Amino acid sequence: MRPKKTRWVECLPGEKCFRPHCTTSRELEGVVLHLDEYEVLRLTHLKKCDQGCIAKTMKIHQSTISRILASAHRKMTEALVNNKAIRVETGCCRIIRNKKVRANGRTLKK
Repeated sequence: MRPKKTRWVECLPGEKCFRPHCTTSRELEGVVLHLDEYEVLRLTHLKKCDQGCIAKTMKIHQSTISRILASAHRKMTEALVNNKAIRVETGCCRIIRNKKVRANGRTLKK
């Protein structure tokens, strides 16, 4: 298996772990959401970017974005349905500095 290509992300999450309020931490299971999955969810659903724009921003192929998004949706669904915590971990990502991505696909400097 070949190593993962570096994925470029625009921002880090404010919180690194989210957990259901109704479950104590001792009995709580969790899922790990990688930073690239977090970023693809953020850009897709909050910034309304298409997968081509996200692929250019993160410097990876569009089919990889599709796989990352499917994985993130599976993990989020598992956590919500089964009352599991969600922990965000960095993985193979680097932070983009001094750029802002717009929904229409253009990248502008701040």
